[in-house]
Amino acid sequence: MTKKAPVDQANSAPPEKVRFRRFLGYFLSLGAFGFGGPIATVGYMQRDLVERRRWLDREDFLNGVALGQTMPGPLAAQVAMWVGFLQRGALGALAVAAAFVLPSFLIVVGLGFVYVRYQGLPWVQAVFYGIAPAIMAIIAIAAVKLARLTNKSDLRLWAISAIILVITAATGAEIALLFIAAGLLMVVWDAPPPFLRRPKLASFSLPLLAPGLAAGAASPNTLRDLFLFFLKAGAFIFGSGLAIVPFLREGVVNQHHWLSPSQFLDAVAVGLITPGPVVITAAFIGYLVAGLLGAVIASVGIFTPIYAGVVIPGRWFIRHRRNAQIQAFVKGATAAAAGAIGGATIVLTQQAVRDAATAAIAVVSLGLLLRFKVKEPLLVLLAASAGFAIHH
Repeated sequence: MTKKAPVDQANSAPPEKVRFRRFLGYFLSLGAFGFGGPIATVGYMQRDLVERRRWLDREDFLNGVALGQTMPGPLAAQVAMWVGFLQRGALGALAVAAAFVLPSFLIVVGLGFVYVRYQGLPWVQAVFYGIAPAIMAIIAIAAVKLARLTNKSDLRLWAISAIILVITAATGAEIALLFIAAGLLMVVWDAPPPFLRRPKLASFSLPLLAPGLAAGAASPNTLRDLFLFFLKAGAFIFGSGLAIVPFLREGVVNQHHWLSPSQFLDAVAVGLITPGPVVITAAFIGYLVAGLLGAVIASVGIFTPIYAGVVIPGRWFIRHRRNAQIQAFVKGATAAAAGAIGGATIVLTQQAVRDAATAAIAVVSLGLLLRFKVKEPLLVLLAASAGFAIHH
């Protein structure tokens, strides 16, 4: 689940001239069958578009991977948008994003319809009884992998992860401000701008800790609330799509009370079952809150900042991606994301692991992931089968 560029040998042949509709067809297919997580999906793109079909220059493709590693958002969706941006600018990025996300969106809406209609049936409850503890294993491993990738041997980053983990586990508080604070702390520490090299740090840092970015009270307009909440959520997905889980839990369960804790776990499970980015969970939540229109609005909200993060700074970023301040901010924000995922895992596990059977499913799921490298969608299906078997 962590963001890491695929490493392959460069192909020296120049890219072919390809009609844009062929790119759209490719990403529609990838969105429907691209299981395996963001690293696997980006690997498919490099294999298919750079090496086999030679539709893209390798350097152009890797520039998109570098952009995705730095800007908030799910890596696979960002790279897909980058490919569209290279071909047809901002409209091309939008068209490719729509093609890539559409299959997962349709699957999630279909599952949402079934979930809403049959949630009271015993077999549906049994299925999600088994899925919930397996999801905890997936999220826990994602947190560890992200921390190892980002923090390496830097004790400062490990300290940030540990502090954010404890805060998230103890309070369940919204973490957006903590992400920003961690990123800015590393900027001040590793690459302070010139005006911060004078003794004015205290007066600078206090306004940044003001609660201006905290979510507001629930609005009577539910659709507007959905859009604004997921718009903000999309701007704080650092390091992994699963980094959004603690943020969503705080807003969806605790602030707006749109879903119960168990329904939220089910929503995360649906996002992991489907191909495409796990943030498609937003569509499922939107559907449960406000039907099909809610699913559309939540999806548009969460992907808008991700899209903007590719289109607006794209060319500028490629020229400045080695800037020390950018790299320092990303390190701090990603370390915070790893800690937040770990803290959310502790909170959610208290709800998902309810008895000996769910504890056994969680432990077995960890073993399957660590020892046999079972893919997440398959693990979720196995856990669903276990839950059904236990109750029937």
